[in-house]
Amino acid sequence: MFLNIAWYFFIYAFLGWCVEVVYAAVISGKFVNRGFLNGPFCPIYGLGMLLVLHLLGPVKNNIFLMFFGAVIIASAVELTAGFLLEKLFHKRWWDYSELRFNLGGYISLKFSLQWGLACIIVLDRIHPPIIALVNWIPLTLSQVLLLFLAVLLLIDLISTVNSILKLSRKLETIDEISLRIKEASDSIGENLASGAIALAQKKDDLGERFEEQREIIEADLAEMRIAQQKALAHRKQALQELRQANRELLEATFFGYKRLLRAFPDLKSKDHKDALEQLKKVKQEAE
Repeated sequence: MFLNIAWYFFIYAFLGWCVEVVYAAVISGKFVNRGFLNGPFCPIYGLGMLLVLHLLGPVKNNIFLMFFGAVIIASAVELTAGFLLEKLFHKRWWDYSELRFNLGGYISLKFSLQWGLACIIVLDRIHPPIIALVNWIPLTLSQVLLLFLAVLLLIDLISTVNSILKLSRKLETIDEISLRIKEASDSIGENLASGAIALAQKKDDLGERFEEQREIIEADLAEMRIAQQKALAHRKQALQELRQANRELLEATFFGYKRLLRAFPDLKSKDHKDALEQLKKVKQEAE
């Protein structure tokens, strides 16, 4: 019994990944490795179908109860997954806020009804052959294959979480550099303004003495201008270096980074919104 449940989880996780890939291909016109993990599995589909099979089995002959039950289960799974992922990683992985009749952007009536219809089709047409296939696999082979799949899934999960943590650190660093760029830019502006004001005040303070000591005063003013220009050049160089470092950071990649942004085009960061938007813009320019 446990082996059957495990097989159903992996099979529907794989079929769910296939659905996501086909949907993305239709929308974008290209292959996108959809899903939270790197491999061809969407665990949310596997978990959702296990709940549907277990909870709706007693009413499988009542199509109306099956439909509404599937809508509720699918919506609950998607809502819970979206909420937990956001709380764990401080990122919104999908967002239905622009659709009518949505709940917090995590679920929408449109997709919930589609999940309900899909579950009925799966239970009526797809699940019976899957049962036969699972029962056909020899016990020993089944155990070995499931162990292999479980190990792969665990490795993939660790790798994905590591990629997400790297992305979070990258966004944090981008925000830090952006703040320093703003501070450097403000410093240059303030330096220019304060320098001009100081020169004007010095000239005003001298008043009538300006004409009497023109050469000395002009020499002092020239020294002030030179000092100001040197300070300004230093700040501009620092600003240029910060901008270059920011650009290199935006263009730097690591394993799983591009896939995450492709798989979740609506990805939003609660803590580093501007940095993520910069990262998406650079990625689009590179493509």
